[in-house]
Amino acid sequence: MALKRVVVTGLGALTPIGNTVPEFWNNLLNGVSGANPITHFDTTLFKTKFACEVKNFDPEQFMDRKDARKLDPFVHFALASTDEAVKDAALDFENLDTNRIGVIWGSGIGGLKTFSDEVTNFAGGDGTPRFNPFFIPKMILDIAPGHISIKYGLRGPNFSTVSACASSTNALIDAFNYVRLGMADIIISGGSEAIIYEAGIGGFNAMHALSTRNDDPKTASRPFDKDRDGFVAGEGSGTLILEELDHALARGAKIYAELVGGGMSADANHITAPHPDGLGAKLVMTNALRDAGMSTSDIDYINVHGTSTPLGDISETRAIQSLFGEDAYRLNISSTKSMTGHLLGAAGAVEAIASVLSVQNDIIPPTINHFTDDPEIDPKLNLTFNKAQKREVRAAQSNTFGFGGHNASVIFKKYQV
Repeated sequence: MALKRVVVTGLGALTPIGNTVPEFWNNLLNGVSGANPITHFDTTLFKTKFACEVKNFDPEQFMDRKDARKLDPFVHFALASTDEAVKDAALDFENLDTNRIGVIWGSGIGGLKTFSDEVTNFAGGDGTPRFNPFFIPKMILDIAPGHISIKYGLRGPNFSTVSACASSTNALIDAFNYVRLGMADIIISGGSEAIIYEAGIGGFNAMHALSTRNDDPKTASRPFDKDRDGFVAGEGSGTLILEELDHALARGAKIYAELVGGGMSADANHITAPHPDGLGAKLVMTNALRDAGMSTSDIDYINVHGTSTPLGDISETRAIQSLFGEDAYRLNISSTKSMTGHLLGAAGAVEAIASVLSVQNDIIPPTINHFTDDPEIDPKLNLTFNKAQKREVRAAQSNTFGFGGHNASVIFKKYQV
């Protein structure tokens, strides 16, 4: 059967550098860091005292207070970014077949705050099992797409994907497949994460995964820099409306870009460390290019996973050089995590939005906080250090890799009739 074409018709973002897509995009291009001292809890005894928190967010802008209390912050975030995306796509659900509109959502951890709070309260009590009746439905990963479907009355495919930091890219790939196979007209897809609480920061500190540059949080996320010392935790949400092309044209929708390919792979190497030669990363990019029917010469920009970890950044650049060959030196490469921090399960969706906007606007957001070249990274690679760069972007590839060796990659290109 002929596969249908899939286009992006709406975007929504709630991030540490902007609570809407225009704010997020403007701050990306201007190299704004979202890192600040943590406000969500007392960090006195913690190794890392800063993160990229969402700022000035009020869930009651999107729901009433009573409903907000029944939801974990990761669901607040999901509903907020989806509200923007639905409005951006001008989706009139009363005049659409809601049986053919679904929600596929990613999160790496889900309701961590809810889980931590409930267990802490129980442990501090007398052993009597007093738990909030909303404990389980606030915590579970799949509750985010559940609430989105309930809010809008959507009866199409509805589930969550979880693959650590690749979760929302996997959600986009699943959504892409459902639409191009003709199983849905529209899928609302993306991811959300809210882990900047004691258990989240403490857990990643125990792994020695986080930067501890407490004296200078704004420059702590420094992908590809010689002195990088770990990632900076972030939080937020990103939503993309993926729609079958003819369906979008029939309702006169605006089209940002076309989603043309997705790839997945496993490192099969280590629970947290990437393969040193980037074999899984090379394979996932290869699979995405093959799925899109494209070659390395067709890609102009890679939004890399680029977390600012000592091993990960080297591994990914090696994978790009191995796969792209001489084309690697023609590319622009950047890590927007240098500004947003690492949004974990939401990273793929937020970085997909950055990739879509790069394709639409022919501009590459920078990798900020570069001070010292790493001798392990080829200086001839254009890692778009410190300033945005204008160029034609025919197609952009977005990579995400998760603990457990999960890899996912998607490709967006300019929409042409």
